[in-house]
Amino acid sequence: MKIRNVIALFLAIGIGAATAPAVAAPDVAPGSTERVVLAGGCFWGMQLVFEELKGVDRVVAGYAGGSSTTAQYETVSTGATGHAESVEITYDPSKISFKTLLNVYFKVAHDPTELNRQGPDEGSQYRSEIFYTTDAQRAEAIATIAHLQQTHVFTSPIVTVVAPLRGFYRAEAYHQEFALHNPHDPYIVFNDLPKLKVLRADFPELIKTNPPFPA
Repeated sequence: MKIRNVIALFLAIGIGAATAPAVAAPDVAPGSTERVVLAGGCFWGMQLVFEELKGVDRVVAGYAGGSSTTAQYETVSTGATGHAESVEITYDPSKISFKTLLNVYFKVAHDPTELNRQGPDEGSQYRSEIFYTTDAQRAEAIATIAHLQQTHVFTSPIVTVVAPLRGFYRAEAYHQEFALHNPHDPYIVFNDLPKLKVLRADFPELIKTNPPFPA
């Protein structure tokens, strides 16, 4: 399903940006941070999207789901290590809620109905998975997926897995902010910049005043 069609369905059933505030509940201590690791295809695009958001302090490309001994691109890319290309997101829950992060994850960052692939990339290393770090994140993720399934937002079943984070391993330096440093790379132009365009057009209230990627 095309990204814009998905967004239209979200809005129609009442869980669009208007009902998913970027600012968390007032009982969240200002300045505190949480982290979550999200997998949804190539980490270049995931990092590009989440670095745009207000309240997100840091986004690191890396690997999750496998062991530290095989957390290198050459081995992960074989699809045999158990890792998923992922991004570790550190955010301030007093400025952006986990629900908002999930909205962007499901609506913009990737297609949660593609099993062990994402766009042109195939293999379990490109799977859709949420690696939570708190019980609250787990509950929110499960509830969100259940709601999306029940309301038939997507024409195919959601295949996103929800699992505890056992370890996150930072990817090689050349993968960090790859889109920012290589904006004209064909992969970025055809697969990732369209996501950024949709994010900025449909959720302008979530975008940082001075986003890292030039307008």
